[in-house]
Order: sequence, then structure tokens, then C-alpha cells
Amino acid sequence: MKNRKLSWFAMFTALSAAGAFIKIPAVIGSVALDSLPALLAAGLLGGPAGAAVGGIGHLLSAMAAGMPLGPFHFLVAGEMALLVYLFGVLYKNGKRWSAGALFIMGNSFAAPLPFIIIMGKSFYIAIVPSLFLGSVLNTILAYVVLPRVARALGHKLPFSGHA
Repeated sequence: MKNRKLSWFAMFTALSAAGAFIKIPAVIGSVALDSLPALLAAGLLGGPAGAAVGGIGHLLSAMAAGMPLGPFHFLVAGEMALLVYLFGVLYKNGKRWSAGALFIMGNSFAAPLPFIIIMGKSFYIAIVPSLFLGSVLNTILAYVVLPRVARALGHKLPFSGHA
């Protein structure tokens, strides 16, 4: 069983690397579909696995964009890992809409807050719309794909309507 979970973890990490190249138009080039596989991993494998995929996925997306924020991308990767972990915990406990709302709001509005101090208010105002768009797209796609992958794997998700 551990090998199977490790294989899925590796696959979600690879999909996150692929998603890192599907960019959302933004002030910086690291906004992408890299968190979709992290949300899938969190929903299927649990918060810790999703957090690892999310952190790694952000760093891969940042590297694909040339690391425009330099070492601050490690801060963003940590924030992404935390948000995906929380998404996984809520999602696995049957609070799927709260999980999605927390991820979208946290990634769009809370995660960039430290950059007001680092880069100024204008950077925050410029980055929030694309972060919001990227967060909504990643979350909606995760909600479309999660039940189908879970059903294919024989997982029971913690909400009614999907076996």
C-alpha cells in the first residue's frame, strides 16, 4: 500500500511540474495550474501529501518563470503548502466548500500580504487579481476531477453523492 501511495504522490508531483507551465497572465510568471495536482493529492492522499506537492509545485512553477521573486519563492512555497494542507484536512472531513473557499481566499488575499512590506502596496494590488483567477481555476478543476479520480480508484470521498 505504501508503494501505491508513493506512486500517486510522484504522479501528482509530476503533474504539478506540467501544470507549472500552464501560466495564468500575471505581473509575475509563477501563477499557474501547478496547485491543481496538489489539491487532488490533498483530497485523495491527505493534507501532508498535498502540502508537499503544493510546495514543490510552486517552486517548479517559479523556476519555470525564472524565479522572479528570488528567495521569496520559498516563503510562497511554504504558504502554498500550508493552504493545501488545510484544504486537505477540511476536504477529508466533509467540509469541501469551506476547503475551497479557504484555499481561494487564502491564496488570493492572505498569502500575498507579506509582499506589501517587501514590495509595496502596488505589487499586492497588481498580483491579487491573477492570484484570484488562478486559485479559482485550480479549485474548480480540482472539484471536477477529484470525484472522478476517487471513483476510478475506489475511494470513498467524505461527502454524499460520490463513491
